[in-house]
Amino acid sequence: MATVVVKLGSSIVADDAGELRIDVLGGLLDEVAARHTAGDEVVIVTSGAIAAGMRLMELPMRPTAMEELQAASAVGQGKLYRVYDELLQERGVPSAQVLLTFFDMSARTHYLNARHTLQTLLRWRVLPVINENDTTTTDEISFGDNDFLAAQVAILIGADRLVLLTDTGGLYSADPRRDPSARLVEQVGGVEELEGYDIGLSSSPIGSGGMRSKVVAAEMATAAGIPVTITSGVERESVAAALAGESSGTLFQPQEGRVSSFKLWLKYAKPTHGRLVIDEGAELALRERGTSLLPVGVVEVEGEFEAGDAVEVRCDGRAVGKGIVNYGAEELRRIKGLKTEAVREILPRATEEAVHRDYFVLE
Repeated sequence: MATVVVKLGSSIVADDAGELRIDVLGGLLDEVAARHTAGDEVVIVTSGAIAAGMRLMELPMRPTAMEELQAASAVGQGKLYRVYDELLQERGVPSAQVLLTFFDMSARTHYLNARHTLQTLLRWRVLPVINENDTTTTDEISFGDNDFLAAQVAILIGADRLVLLTDTGGLYSADPRRDPSARLVEQVGGVEELEGYDIGLSSSPIGSGGMRSKVVAAEMATAAGIPVTITSGVERESVAAALAGESSGTLFQPQEGRVSSFKLWLKYAKPTHGRLVIDEGAELALRERGTSLLPVGVVEVEGEFEAGDAVEVRCDGRAVGKGIVNYGAEELRRIKGLKTEAVREILPRATEEAVHRDYFVLE
């Protein structure tokens, strides 16, 4: 048995006019139902609510104003899930609609609650159909057509593989629609191998992601030890192979030295609320020795934040990492640059670390 997260982009779910592609979805869900019947646990992450709303409201192109994007999503979301529910019922697969927000990913308690809900649905053999709740969040619409969300869900439930379906055969060295010499990249050992490739943003009038956001999603998931396949969602053979874990499109290999789900959540999901500028000695300790960040190594405190917030850590203009801070901004301004003994004279109950190593992740 395998747990598979499969993400359908807007270009798969709807055509350029926003009309839902029922024939394409039907073929896809045939393959999903086959994996479900074989005993696999499948989770669908879908885009297309905005596209469906655009069609219903006869909008000629994707809106740019936030309130219009949210309104289009509100109009389209119900219809979109109803189509999934009906198609899956026809194939004997019970489904559940799950709407998540960025806050559900960024707040640790909500994150764990979402995990428990999804695990329960899978245990009940119910297929979750997940979309971002565009109508109440302002962050999702910049996530890249739900690629970020799909990677987060895969990490959240400890999936065995993540499949990102698009309207091309995989990742190419350049856009094959513009460059006839573009070649399919069949396997990627690490995203650094993609340097120099022309990986662009979405050219679809209804989507928001494109290949670049899929590469970022692949980087996230592979860091958690999850292989990622980017392949065509309009070719049933490609879909069937990818869902079964066979060769299809572009495979991103899982990375060695798996990063904990907590640190991946911290790096990619928890928003930052300020910045700590540190000296070179503190940077060396963080990078080379994996130590905690002490107040003595802090040079500047930028922005306003509270204890428990995530902050960016930088040195001499370089991004060093991200961590959960033990002090609020005002407290840290009072004790920055001081050794532990001096810190305790000012704040008698102070903890030793500004950022503990267990709550810090390198950039």
